[in-house]
Amino acid sequence: MNGAGLLVRWVAVAAIVAAASVQGAAQVVDAIDTGLKGRIDRIAEQVIEQRGVPSASVAVVKGGKLVYTHAYGLAHVDPNKQATPEMRYSIGSVSKQFTAAAILILQEQGKLSLDDAVGKYVPGLTRGDEVTIRQILSHTSGYQDYWPEDYLMTPMMKPETAQQILDTWAKKPLDFEPGTKWQYSNTNYVIAGLIVEKVSGQKLMEFLGEHIFHPLGMKSVWDSDEAKLTSTDATPYIRYALGPLRLAPKEGKGWMFAAGELAMTGHDLALWDESLIARSVMKPESYKEMFTEVKLKDGKGTEYGLGVEVRERDGHRSIEHSGEVTGFVSDNEVLVDDGVAVAVLTNHMASGAGEIAQLVAGVVGGGAQTDAEKLTVGMYRDLQHGKVDRGLLAPNLSDYFSAEAVKDFASSLGPLGEPLTFRQVADELRGGMTFRAFRVVYPGKRLTVTTYTYPDGKLEQFLVEPGD
Repeated sequence: MNGAGLLVRWVAVAAIVAAASVQGAAQVVDAIDTGLKGRIDRIAEQVIEQRGVPSASVAVVKGGKLVYTHAYGLAHVDPNKQATPEMRYSIGSVSKQFTAAAILILQEQGKLSLDDAVGKYVPGLTRGDEVTIRQILSHTSGYQDYWPEDYLMTPMMKPETAQQILDTWAKKPLDFEPGTKWQYSNTNYVIAGLIVEKVSGQKLMEFLGEHIFHPLGMKSVWDSDEAKLTSTDATPYIRYALGPLRLAPKEGKGWMFAAGELAMTGHDLALWDESLIARSVMKPESYKEMFTEVKLKDGKGTEYGLGVEVRERDGHRSIEHSGEVTGFVSDNEVLVDDGVAVAVLTNHMASGAGEIAQLVAGVVGGGAQTDAEKLTVGMYRDLQHGKVDRGLLAPNLSDYFSAEAVKDFASSLGPLGEPLTFRQVADELRGGMTFRAFRVVYPGKRLTVTTYTYPDGKLEQFLVEPGD
C-alpha cells in the first residue's frame, strides 16, 4: 500500500477510535444522590458475591430518565478484567420484546394484523391457518419450544436456519389447543421474526435498526446470533455443579434468531426502557396491546402481554422480562407508571440478575421510608446488637423480650448485617391495633417481621421469622 493509502487508513482508524471513545464515555451516567447510589451499589455487590456471578452491569431509570449506570465485578476472570458500563452483554430473551415491537410497528403501517393467522405469512406450519400472530407473541399458540433446557446441547453448537428450526418443531402436533394454555416457547418468536422479514422485505436487524435502535440512539447493539461478542465485551461463563467458572460455549449461528439474538450495554437497554415509559417509538394503542395481559379462552390470566411479562410488584405495575443464553443472564424491570426501570446484565448462567433488578427497582421506585418502616428498622438494628428500647414496648412485648430472647435475636440476626431492603408489605387493623408486615431481604435470604401497634404507638408484637 502506498503512503497516501496508509494516511487514509490511519485517519479512518483514528476516526473509529475517537467515535468509540465518545460512545464509551456516553455509557457512564451518574445523576443520583450518594445515598441512593450507595444502596444500589450494595445490592449489586452483595448479590453477585452471594451468587458467585463474575460481573453485573446495571442501568437505572428514574423519573423517566436514565440516571445511573455502573458495572461490578470481573468481565473476564483470567486474566482479571474489571467490568465497565461500556461493555456489551447478551440480553437473551429480553430480545423478544423488540421482535414483538417490530410486529406492532408493521400493524401500525397497515401491513398485518395481530389477529392474522401465521400461515398467511409462513406456510406449512401445524394448524397455521388457526394460530394467530397474537398467540405466538403471547406464548399461547401451542407450538413446542425448541430450547427449554438451561444448557447448550451439542446439536445447537452447529449452525441452523430459522426454517430448519420450524421444520423440526413447528410442524409437530401442537402441545395444546391454541389459546387454551400459556407455555413459553422460543419457537413462537422464530415464526414472528420470519413474519417481520417477509412483510417488511428487510432483515429483522435492519428493521429494528431503522425503527428502534437508530431513533433511540442505541449505538452498542450487536447481533450475537451472527457473531460472538468481542474481546472488549463481557466474557460468558458457566459452572458445572459448584465447580469453578468455565468459559461458556457459543450457540451455532441461527439458533437465536428473533428469540434471543441481541447484545448491548445496560445503558442502551435503559434507553429502550425510557421509550417504554414515554411511549415514544410506537403509537399509544400499540403499547396498550404490548402491556395488556393476554387472557386464555377460559378467561384465566397469563401474566404475559406481547413479548413482556405483566406483573404487580408491591402495588406497582411491572413490565418485565428475563433473558438467558449460554453464559449470560439478564433481567429488565420497568415500572411504567412510576417512571422507573432497572436493566441488569450478567455474564454467568446463574440467578442474580433478577434479584438485583427487583431489589433495585423496589429501592428506586419505593420512595422514602415510612415512619413505621423507620421505627421497625431501628428496632431491628438494635436487636441485632442485643439492645431493645423498652420505652417502645407494651407490657406483654416487654415480657416477651427476656434476656434469653434478646440474646437469641442478637446471635441469629447480628451476623446477617445490614439488609439489602426492608419494606412494609401489609397493613391492616385487628384487635384494636395496627398489624404490619415487613419484608427483609438479604442475598439469598428473606425474613418477615410482623408487628402489632396500639393507637398510642406502643408495640404489642415484634416477631422475626423466615420469609418466602
